[in-house]
Amino acid sequence: MEQLPLPFIQTMQDLLGTDYLKFEQALCDAPVVSVRVNDKVQLTPSDRQVPWCDKGYYLDRRPSFTLDPLLHGGAYYVQEASSMFLVQALQQYFSHASRVLDLCAAPGGKSTLLAQYLPDSSLLVSNEIIRTRANILMENVQKWGCSNVVVTNNRPEDFAVLEGWFDVLVVDAPCSGEGMFRKDAQAVSEWSPQNVDMCASRQRDILSAVWNALKPGGVLVYSTCTYNRKENEDNVQWVCRELGAERLPLDLQGNADITQTEGGYHFYPHKTCGEGFFLSVMKKLDARPAECLSGKSRKRDVREQLWREAMPFALRNPDRWVMIRENDRVNAYPAELKEAMRLLERELRVLHAGVPLGLMKGKDFIPDAAAALSKALDKETVTCVDLDRDKAIAYLKRENLFLPDAPKGYLLACYDGLPLGWLKNLGNRCNNLYPQEWRIRMKA
Repeated sequence: MEQLPLPFIQTMQDLLGTDYLKFEQALCDAPVVSVRVNDKVQLTPSDRQVPWCDKGYYLDRRPSFTLDPLLHGGAYYVQEASSMFLVQALQQYFSHASRVLDLCAAPGGKSTLLAQYLPDSSLLVSNEIIRTRANILMENVQKWGCSNVVVTNNRPEDFAVLEGWFDVLVVDAPCSGEGMFRKDAQAVSEWSPQNVDMCASRQRDILSAVWNALKPGGVLVYSTCTYNRKENEDNVQWVCRELGAERLPLDLQGNADITQTEGGYHFYPHKTCGEGFFLSVMKKLDARPAECLSGKSRKRDVREQLWREAMPFALRNPDRWVMIRENDRVNAYPAELKEAMRLLERELRVLHAGVPLGLMKGKDFIPDAAAALSKALDKETVTCVDLDRDKAIAYLKRENLFLPDAPKGYLLACYDGLPLGWLKNLGNRCNNLYPQEWRIRMKA
């Protein structure tokens, strides 16, 4: 790790007192490696469980995640253990929320956690303002396989049109990154008191811009991966004072090493097994009635028997879905969320909603990779081919495969029973339909 800046040392000495030397020593240790397991597979790592998240596990070492087909199939997500503390806020305050917005969602750790623990009847909107990062977010959401998620690429102020629409806002705000110092040398070199001030101001701008989208009585979860008071406690006090909110306490479930302050909850690497993190939960006090938009969509639903018969697969629980074709693309929406999703498509820049099914080309239906990875896919309606590790890696690199014993047509490529994506077997070769932008570029 690089030499810590003197102003940072002084700030942390003021915050931690006699604990500072333990903190500094912890920054010299190796970063903690942890994953959160998806419930679409029965996969239980043999390592230690994260105390505050029943699906989170610590690993003894960092494997080559990029070359693990299970990662690409959405069997697990590599996430900081400290960030998994979000599940406690969810379980204690909004486990049955109808509409949740994850505003600064890329690359997708908190969105996949929210999707995992929220019921299927809840709508999760995962947003990222930077388009390249939004594409990564969409990839991770699709690999996780939940159908109740919409991915958007919007600015915080764009959500003003949805006044009082969300029950919960999750704002994991861009910050000075102090909590990442021991795993990211660049975070150390980029740190400065001026950057801390800039981040604190930007965080207030983000919260102000999106505040009206939260309904009165709704919950705000505010978090950062930094330690200082300006970006944490001071901003929590500012939200309560200027925007109108009150802090909500969390039951730490016996995790006494989590540090509680008047503004929220801190994770310090010398006390908890994880990287630096801060989280606070607040309730909006504004009692003014919100003027919510109607859920009715102005877009016309087009249904055709032709593409329905051409689809080479089906979804489980067929009565639950509304399927819509627009131009050549076909999408499935959970019936109970369809109007809300269509409203978002009208008002925001939507990159993904529900289950993208595929593309209609003449009489041929080309299935979408998201459908292969969806938990809604009925695997009994497709022909699965289980690939060994070498063939799975070749598939994920988007190389063409030869499967002489497999039937012709569309096949679901799997690894250890876990879907990875689609192949089209032509007999003499297989066309690899894995998305070009998802392919593995690392050499095995």
